[in-house]
Amino acid sequence: MSDKNALVIDAQGVCSAVRQVPSPNCDVRPNENVPDMVVIHNIHLPPGEPGTMAFSGDAIERLFTNCLDIDAHECFAELSNLRVSAHFLIRRDGEIVQFVPCNLRAWHAGVSSWQGRERCNDFSIGIELEGSDFVPFEAIQYVQLNLLLNALQARYPIAHVVGHSEIAPGRKTDPGPFFVWENLMSSVLELRQTGYISRS
Repeated sequence: MSDKNALVIDAQGVCSAVRQVPSPNCDVRPNENVPDMVVIHNIHLPPGEPGTMAFSGDAIERLFTNCLDIDAHECFAELSNLRVSAHFLIRRDGEIVQFVPCNLRAWHAGVSSWQGRERCNDFSIGIELEGSDFVPFEAIQYVQLNLLLNALQARYPIAHVVGHSEIAPGRKTDPGPFFVWENLMSSVLELRQTGYISRS
C-alpha cells in the first residue's frame, strides 16, 4: 500500500483526510476502553426494493445527525426517534465520511456480544458500507475499506474484524451475503482465520 494513498488516524481517533460530519449520537467509552474490534455493517436509506441499485441522497447522514426529514419517505417516520451512528460510512462512490472519533463510543451495534463480551459498542469501531443484503458492493468500497482498516490497525490493537450479523445473530444480517470477505487485505483475513496477525 503506497504512502500516497494511506489514511492516518490521529491520537483523538480522527481521520482528517476524510469528510467530517459530527454526530451527537456518541459518548465516552466506559472504563477508558481502547477499541479492539471493527464491526462491518451495511445501510441503505431509503430502503428500496430487493435488488435495487439506486443509492443516492443524504438520508444516512441525516439519520446519524438526527436531522432526518420524516416527510421525505414513508418509512422515515418510524426512524424519527432512533438515535444511532457509526464511526465511518463508505459511500457507493468510495467517499469516506466520519461521524464519530474512534476514541468515543458510537451507537452502531445495539444488543450484541462476541466471545463472551457483551455490549460491543463499548470496544468496537463501526463501519457502514452503503449497500444492502441484496446487491454486490462496489469495488471502490473494498479499496477504501482496506485503506481504513489499515489505518485502524496502525492506531489500535485490532483483534477482531466481524460483521454485524456475527455479534447479533438472529437479529441482524449485515453486511449480508454479497459482502466478499476475501476482498479484504491479508492481515484481516489472517486475523479472522487464526485470531492473530503474524509479524514476520
